[in-house]
Amino acid sequence: MRESDRIWFPPNHVFKVHQPASESLHFRIRYYFPGWQNNSSSLYAHRYGMSKGMESPVMDDCVMAYQFFQWRSDFLNGWVNIPVSHEAQEECLGMAVLDMMRLAKESGQSPVRICNGTSYKSFLPKCMRSRIQEYNILTRKRIRYRFKKFIQQFGECKATVCNLKLKYLMSLEMLLPSLYSERFQVTDLSAREVSIVVMGNKGIQWSKGKEEEGLQTYCDFPEVIDISIKQANKEGSVESRIVTLTRQDNQILELEFHSLSEALSFVSLVDGYYRLVADAHHYLCKEVAPPRLLECIQSYCHGPVSMEFTIGKLRRSGNHQGLYILRCSPRDYDKYFMSFVVGTTRFGAKKSFGSLRELLHCYQKEALRTDGYTFQLTRCCPPTLKDKSNLLVCRNNQGAGVPLSPSLLKHNISQMVFHKIQKRGPRHRKMNLFNFLLKNESLGQGTFTKIFCGVRKELGDYGEIHQIDVVIKILDKAHRNYSESFFEAASMMSQLSHKHILLNYGVCVCSDENMMVQEYGKFGSLDTYLKKNKSCVNITWKLEVAKQLSWAMHYLEDKSLIHGNVCAKNVLLIREEDRATGSLPFIKLSDPGISIIVLPREVLVERIPWVPPECIENPQNLSLATDKWGFGTTLWEICSGGDKPLSTLDCSKILFYEDRHQLPAPKWTELANLINSCMDYEPSHRPSFRAIIRDLNSLFTPDYELLVESDMVPNRTRGSGFPWASEGQEPAQFEERHLIFLKQLGKGNFGSVEMCRYDPLQDSTGEVVAVKKLQHSTAEHLRDFEREIEILKSLQHENIVKYKGVCYSAGRRNLRLIMEYLPYGSLRDYLIKHKDHFDSKKLLHYASQICKGMDYLALKRYIHRDLATRNILVESEMRVKIGDFGLTKVLPQGKDYYTVREPGESPIFWYAPESLTESKFSVASDVWSFGVVLYELYTYSDKNCSPPAVLVIYICVLSVLLSIHKMMTECWNSEPRLRPTFKTLIHSVETVRDSLDG
Repeated sequence: MRESDRIWFPPNHVFKVHQPASESLHFRIRYYFPGWQNNSSSLYAHRYGMSKGMESPVMDDCVMAYQFFQWRSDFLNGWVNIPVSHEAQEECLGMAVLDMMRLAKESGQSPVRICNGTSYKSFLPKCMRSRIQEYNILTRKRIRYRFKKFIQQFGECKATVCNLKLKYLMSLEMLLPSLYSERFQVTDLSAREVSIVVMGNKGIQWSKGKEEEGLQTYCDFPEVIDISIKQANKEGSVESRIVTLTRQDNQILELEFHSLSEALSFVSLVDGYYRLVADAHHYLCKEVAPPRLLECIQSYCHGPVSMEFTIGKLRRSGNHQGLYILRCSPRDYDKYFMSFVVGTTRFGAKKSFGSLRELLHCYQKEALRTDGYTFQLTRCCPPTLKDKSNLLVCRNNQGAGVPLSPSLLKHNISQMVFHKIQKRGPRHRKMNLFNFLLKNESLGQGTFTKIFCGVRKELGDYGEIHQIDVVIKILDKAHRNYSESFFEAASMMSQLSHKHILLNYGVCVCSDENMMVQEYGKFGSLDTYLKKNKSCVNITWKLEVAKQLSWAMHYLEDKSLIHGNVCAKNVLLIREEDRATGSLPFIKLSDPGISIIVLPREVLVERIPWVPPECIENPQNLSLATDKWGFGTTLWEICSGGDKPLSTLDCSKILFYEDRHQLPAPKWTELANLINSCMDYEPSHRPSFRAIIRDLNSLFTPDYELLVESDMVPNRTRGSGFPWASEGQEPAQFEERHLIFLKQLGKGNFGSVEMCRYDPLQDSTGEVVAVKKLQHSTAEHLRDFEREIEILKSLQHENIVKYKGVCYSAGRRNLRLIMEYLPYGSLRDYLIKHKDHFDSKKLLHYASQICKGMDYLALKRYIHRDLATRNILVESEMRVKIGDFGLTKVLPQGKDYYTVREPGESPIFWYAPESLTESKFSVASDVWSFGVVLYELYTYSDKNCSPPAVLVIYICVLSVLLSIHKMMTECWNSEPRLRPTFKTLIHSVETVRDSLDG
């Protein structure tokens, strides 16, 4: 940190000081996680261990001591603002006592002697000394007398120096949060002033102007995928810089910093926290990447991981002969360890090298000999995104990261999920027109399928017919032995929802024909389009398409899903570029077709170089790394204008792999390096799609002026990413004419929910959304519906369904609610379909998320009144969200319950006794309903065991843990005030879940 302006330098900064100039720098600890010292704190943070009970503290004693002196210096020298209050003064005096006792123990003197020889004011901050000096003499004497009394009272305290320092840090942490938060004053691109606050336990927060209060979370560190820094345009300051932060959901935040040094300080802060909580071996922005990290990434070297982690990782990797891990020493900066399995204890060997590259170059050519043992290095085990080592900090506000089943990595026929579509033939002219299919002209032929365009029709709520153009893939009768793999691909696609992945409407089985029904791609496959339009497709077009494909692949990788057939032929162009309007090209990834696991070898060889070498050797090697190789080949296709790689080779294709050749490299060095890294012959060395997105972003024009002015780059719609982007306008309103009906998701007594695409450009590039509308638009129903919309609009929580907007029609008489679409449907149906793939830990992961969503509602004074698994939606295998706020009420001010007077249908089997007898609803009645939800979870929503089928008072869960049964009965306490709060339930659920690790 620079002393003059207290701005932090990035870790790759090179200092150049010219005589006679000088620069005062402070070497400081920057990253901090509050609550790390106290395992009973709700903020408790720790470093990951190999198993429960093996966790380690965030800081060791040496680092903690350095942190102590750093904060003490800031505290005493007035670098932080101290509240002007009696409580703050008392706290400061208490810390002065701790500090004096610490000094006494370190110097071997008694605290009383230190107190008699040194003014107690020297242990207080400057502002506090001045304030005490302003008091009258009697007050000053009274304070001095009380201080001496404390010193005498605690003089015989047996606490160690380390414990006293820890207590001092804990007191400072409570008193001055500004010590571990950093604030940046910036402007967004609409020239509004914004305060950005970064904290280790809360991520990136913001507030308008210079407001201290009202901070809102923009995102947590693991949600960031890329950061870039560019020079601002000519109208602004020459010094100012634009920082672009891209989130996992592809939302972009752009902020203007007053200077490059401030921008680098912010970016290096976020980048550092990201490595501490998400991935220790990844950087978000090359401009601030530590040189040592870049060297480690290039050499597949781990950071200073523990020996326990190293041994565990070698075991998980199979302990194969020649497998080794290269890692930095946990103690000595320039020392490295190379760990491998020998079967017996050895003392190891020591040898010096000038660099990591020199070390690897040496041992890749000759055997390593140590202690009478010869070891030939054959394969390095690199760091991976999923590594949970001692380099990572686990925060209490972080998700548990429970790997939930059913995994779609390898599909099981019993896990398939379909939407069934009827086929209409010549003999069905008079049938009811409901959800059927018409096949039109042929579009060509796939490897095992015939492809047709067609029309899908579905009957709407009011008798209207929705007609959609579709693509119909029909499995050849000669290849019916591949039916299972064909339907597995359809099942996987039907459970995905991403704007760059082709929408799968369902399947149709008609006599001996198996069909997959997908959305129609107007401009066909990417390779064909590139060949037709070589002259008018520029490098920016190609990079944009590559980036869109990488986002689709990142979405799949994040869900641990393997596509297995990534190629330009399987990428469809949905929208062409229009430079006049600034419209970018838009692509979607199609289904993988028949899995390479079941394909004959001759077909696999024919697909070289899209199928990676390891899968040619053994198709069972299909993994997430397979898609990275396929992406590399597809990127090469895009760069070469749709040309087919290795088109001149035939039977010698297999030799291309055996001789470890690479495709001809593009002239653009960075792009060639990216393709080659994706097509690395060692699967574990291929980069993550998160890293690929970052590298592709860096290939775009780096100068912000060129990006705005160049004719080659289309204008982009930019927003600040903050909620106030639409401040002062009407709520997001969707036009009815752009809502394209896709299928019905559900229907009740009062309303229905449809899956639609909001497609204002009418080119199938719009977002898929869930649309709720009323069955009967009476004034009363409309009033209730508007209240539901206002409630959902006010809620922003990761475990509550996201509000998108509203849609009015028929002169504002018809109202629709637009929400995010969650492809896995309700938790009730999800549990029924996948009941064989859940254990107690996974169920408790869902229960914890439901509690967090309900606790948020309680803090906002909302009562849900309809909490049940049918109203909880599954976003992914890792997250559920509370939905359906049709019965939700707001608690009146000064009351903790709401009395419902209007009649209506009610979910009585989920209702608390007081709700049934007195129509009283409160947070406690929602807690009762949660107890029923917990019961539903542990019966997997089995209809035979559902609350309507089994009276609540007779509910008995035989297979459930006693602790879960106890939790249920606590929720069902007949006295509302004795039921636990949702905050208490969160702690109880997570305690039980964590105990299952042991």
